[in-house]
Amino acid sequence: MLVPMGHREDLLAGAVRCLQDKGYAHTTARDIVAASGTNLASIGYHYGSTKALLNAAVLQAMDDFGAQMALAIGTDAETAATTLERFERFWTRVIDSFRVNSQVWLATFDIFAVAQRDPEVRAAVAGGLEDARTFWAQALYGVDPADTDPASTEQARAIGSLHQALISGVMVQWLIDPDRAPSPAALAQALAAIAAQVTTEPAGAGSGPGASGG
Repeated sequence: MLVPMGHREDLLAGAVRCLQDKGYAHTTARDIVAASGTNLASIGYHYGSTKALLNAAVLQAMDDFGAQMALAIGTDAETAATTLERFERFWTRVIDSFRVNSQVWLATFDIFAVAQRDPEVRAAVAGGLEDARTFWAQALYGVDPADTDPASTEQARAIGSLHQALISGVMVQWLIDPDRAPSPAALAQALAAIAAQVTTEPAGAGSGPGASGG
């Protein structure tokens, strides 16, 4: 049986739509075929299995989200007066995505589990995380990861890693407990409060865990 080569892209787009509508666990091969206008044989020919196609669809959905955010942040950088304004606008867009595309974001937990067993998926996820780290640092805070100064490069990765951790943590709160999850304004307020405390503390000050004392 001949399988049209264009079906590969159609299948991927159909699988992404199924993720958005039904979620990872409830999407079947027949759902994807119906959404993509292809046939069951195409899935095996192009992706090997329905599971492999769904894994590719999750990664594609995350790539699409990253591209959308890059365009949005570029626009915000031109209109936002301060870093805090860019931060709050960024979180407004991210949280809107949590609401609208909740099934896709829930599917990331499935892909993380798959990544523990599949080296290829793990490499793809790890590469995406690394790209995101450096992107957030540069786009939101102006720290250039391509700077020739090793200290600046490391700073960019550290800032990006912190931001990526925030995304994961806020995502869980919005997916599990949206009524009490933090708003964009609350996150911006928290960042401002932490920054103010850090900048007013004398060097070496601290009374929390790990601080020296008698």
